[in-house]
This record gives sequence, structure tokens and C-alpha cells, in this order.
Amino acid sequence: MWLAPLLGGIAATGFPPLRLWPLAFVAMGAFVLLLQRTRSGRLAFLTGWLFGVAHYTVTNNWIATAFTYQANMPPALGWAAVPLLSLYLAVYPGLAALMAHKVARQWPPAGFAWLLGACWIVAEWLKSWVFTGYAWGPFSLAFLGGFDRAGLAAVLPVTGTYALSGLMVAIAGLFALLLAERRWRVAGLVAALLAAGMVWPAQPLARPGTLPVTLVQPDFRQEDLANPQMAEPHFVRAARLSLPEQPGRTRLVLWPESGVSDYLRDGYPQRYYNLFTAGADPGFARTRLGQVIGDGSLLLTGATDLEIAEVDGVAKAVGAYNSVTAVNAQGRIVGSYYKAHLVPYGEYLALRWLLEPLGATRLVPGAFDFIPGPGPQTLDLGAWGRAGVQICYEIIFSGQVVDPASRPDYLFNPSNDGWFGAWGPPQHLAQARMRAIEEGLPVLRATTTGISAVISADGVVRHHIGMRQAARIDTLVPPAAPPTLFSRAGHWLTLLWTVALTGAALVAIRLQERYGRQRT
Repeated sequence: MWLAPLLGGIAATGFPPLRLWPLAFVAMGAFVLLLQRTRSGRLAFLTGWLFGVAHYTVTNNWIATAFTYQANMPPALGWAAVPLLSLYLAVYPGLAALMAHKVARQWPPAGFAWLLGACWIVAEWLKSWVFTGYAWGPFSLAFLGGFDRAGLAAVLPVTGTYALSGLMVAIAGLFALLLAERRWRVAGLVAALLAAGMVWPAQPLARPGTLPVTLVQPDFRQEDLANPQMAEPHFVRAARLSLPEQPGRTRLVLWPESGVSDYLRDGYPQRYYNLFTAGADPGFARTRLGQVIGDGSLLLTGATDLEIAEVDGVAKAVGAYNSVTAVNAQGRIVGSYYKAHLVPYGEYLALRWLLEPLGATRLVPGAFDFIPGPGPQTLDLGAWGRAGVQICYEIIFSGQVVDPASRPDYLFNPSNDGWFGAWGPPQHLAQARMRAIEEGLPVLRATTTGISAVISADGVVRHHIGMRQAARIDTLVPPAAPPTLFSRAGHWLTLLWTVALTGAALVAIRLQERYGRQRT
């Protein structure tokens, strides 16, 4: 009862910013052996659940920081919210443990390890979509290399995120078994192969990109974003970081989520435009954006659009869209994307009818909820390429970031990570890197306060801006790789790996039986 949560907490140290992947690997291996020795299904579920409670509490500690940036609920509630969320998330490793125990409790340890890996794949996949899903922190995240290399995550094109998690759970269990049986040489070989995979250097880009890009990190602090008096200073700062170095050159300019305070679309009641600096005329707001970027440039920026309806004879906003808006040098909107995967309790209040009377609110200020968009889309921007857009949180969902009918040239991931503390931004960036590897697409991340980055299709961070800096990156968009196996097959490939690990478990049983007969 004490060892399972201890191992779960240690396993979370493999994630950024600590990146202590050997500790995470050993802790997971010890957990597999512990679980294999449990005597009942109830105890197996409890062991997996306790492991998960500690694991997800440590992983998601950044959520508590978000409560310090709102005034409607006590900030201390954040330190209760994280373990409360983890009580639910821990159900999934608990279910994986229960499934493995029910099927393989009489199997030899090697077979149990492989089957637990298969069950872990299913559990992480379920966690990614049940109740809208929460895919943050898959175990495979611990095996992504540093900024200059992919590490063991280099295999993501042929496994996908959840299958790699299951593989590493199984391999960790087998490694622990080797240690328990004192098979030092084989264990040493496994450790050496893993270490080599983690430090294997990335290759230089085979060819340069062709599309110039200016990626802007304006360092808009979270505590200032909801203050209308900061709208104009914020605009001036972002504008200065966006001026063209070569006027007239074709160039893509990227601003983060929350990059523009003004409403950019026409047709809203006047009182909404009066909230911000550009004031009476959304056309003026768009025109000055076009003047900032200059001829030949196109701006992709985070913005907010409203849903207007007549209520009691009065036109009023009844919802909002978290959007990315494409504005050209002439101040015209030439494309937009609406965020589909919204953050529960951040962008909408789940169970509002129950929680609002109890005093609960969204962490983001606002009287109404955001409305989800239709899902992954590709914006054909002509000379500025085909852009897939994933706003903030959306980038963490494996297999859900690209329109399969219209493959983009790159993914744009604007984000506001200013309320994510010290652990959230590096974990968020790492998961964006995993999407780049899975899909074989470069990812361009523009954030308010960091970490912003240009990520090539192999998951390598080619350029980045650190936390709490106002800066820009001028470079070329890295080229896309050919479509990967995962990008073509999606989670059918995940299912295939689940079957493969189950098959490996059956082979392990057969080999154990044959080895046992020979020894007899």
C-alpha cells in the first residue's frame, strides 16, 4: 500500500522538466513485479490505482498553478484539485492492472509483463477519449530525448504514443525480472541498448525548408491578459517583434493564443468592440495588423470570435470560439480555425447546472462557455502553405491532430502556457514534439510566455525561445517527411500493437513451458 504510490511518484520524474528516465523505467519495472505478485483482482486494481494516484498527482502538479491566476475561487483549491483529478485518472492504470491480473495471474512473470503492456496500451487509449479525454502524460513521454534528439520516441512513426507506452511498460517489467533473477549480463545489455537509444544523435535536415517564418513570443504575462488597459501595450510589443526584415518578401508570421485582444470580425453589437483599444472598428484592428506584418506576409494569430443570438429581444453573446485567424497584409481575413478539444473547467464549466450554484467557475474569466469547433482542419493559405492548426491543449491528443483527408505541410500550435507553472510548459512542448514524430510533420509553437519552438518532423527542436522572454525566431519552416505508418493507420496501428504484445505474452508462456520441461 505504500510501495505502489512511491513507485508511481518516482515514475513521474521521467517527464520534463526532470527527465530522469532511468528512474521512471526502474520504478515501472518494480511496479510490474509488485503487481504480478498480488493475490486477488481487488488488490491488483488497488495497486494500479494507488500507483496512478501518485503518478498523476506529480505529473499534473502544474494545474495547481492555474488557480493562482483567477479571483473567484481560493488558490489553495488547486492543491486539492490535482489529487482529486488524479483519483479519477488513476482508474485507468487500475483497470490495466485488473485486466492483466484476471487473464494472466497464473502465467509466468515474462508473460504477465507482456500482457500488462498490452493492457496499458488500451488504458491510455481509453483515457484519451472517455469523458472527452485527458491524454496528458503518457508513459512514453519519459522516453523522448532532449531538444537535439528524439530518443526512443524515434520509433513513434511505427508505434504511436500509446503503443510505445505499453512496450516500455513490458520492457521495464522484463528488465526488473532479469534483475530479480540476477541475470546481470542480459540486464546490462538491455540497459546499454536503452541508453544508446536515448542518446543517439539526430541527423541534420536532409533539405532546408522554403517558407520563411517569423515566430513571435511576446511574453504576455497571464495576470495581465484579462486587463483591457494592457491591450494596447501588448499589441505594441507584439508588433515590434513582427516587423519585416525584408519588406515584400513572402513570409509567415505566427502569434500565440491570446495574441490579439480585439475582436476581428464584423457584425457584433458595438459594446463588445468597445472593450478593447481598436474600439469601434474591427476593420481598423485588422488593417493595423496588416500594416505591421507588411506586404508579402500573412499573420496567423490566436483570437476570440463570438456567437451572437437574440435573447429577450436583445442581441448578445451566448458563447465564444477560441480561434486562429489568418489576416493578410491588406487586413482581410483569409481563413480561420476554431478549437475543437476544449479544456474542461478552463474553457467551459462541465456540469455547470450543478457546480455554478456551488460557487465553482471556469479558470478563464468569462460569463459564458467556449463552443467547440468541428475538429482537425487544414487551411490552404496559398503561397504560405497548407497549415494544420491545433490550439494549445489539442496538440496532446495522439491521432487527433491532422485532417486525414487533407494532409498539411506543417502544424501550427499557438498556446498560452503562462498559467502552467514550471512543469507544464516543458511537458506541453514535449508532447508537441511527439506529434511531430508520429505524423512526420514540422510543428511551429508560438506561446505567450514560452516555451516557443520550431520543431522538425523528427521531433528535434531546431530553434526555441525560453520561458519569460520576449523574442522572435526567424527561420524557414522545416520540410514535412513522407506520411508515416501511424499517420496512415492511426489507432488501428495501436490495436495491432496491442495484439502483438498479447502474442508476445503467449510466446513467453510457451517458451517458459519448454524451458521448464527441459530443466526437468
